[in-house]
Amino acid sequence: MFVVYSKDGCPYCDKVAGLLQWLELKHVIYKLDRDFTKESFIAEYGDSGSFPQVTFNDKSIGGCAETIQFVREQKHLPEKAEE
Repeated sequence: MFVVYSKDGCPYCDKVAGLLQWLELKHVIYKLDRDFTKESFIAEYGDSGSFPQVTFNDKSIGGCAETIQFVREQKHLPEKAEE
């Protein structure tokens, strides 16, 4: 299952969420200040951590571009989609 750590107003967060929903992949979205704090995010991803941060089965994938690449490599996404 995918876990997306996101925040309001983040277009890359929206893109990842939309992609996972479009592909009907099991996922959960956690929002900053609703589901986790900035401090807990920094503790996990460091000061330079950007949004979104995505994990798959408890393994960190990275941000938006890395998630698209991961989904493509897992054969859930055609080569030319979502570029």
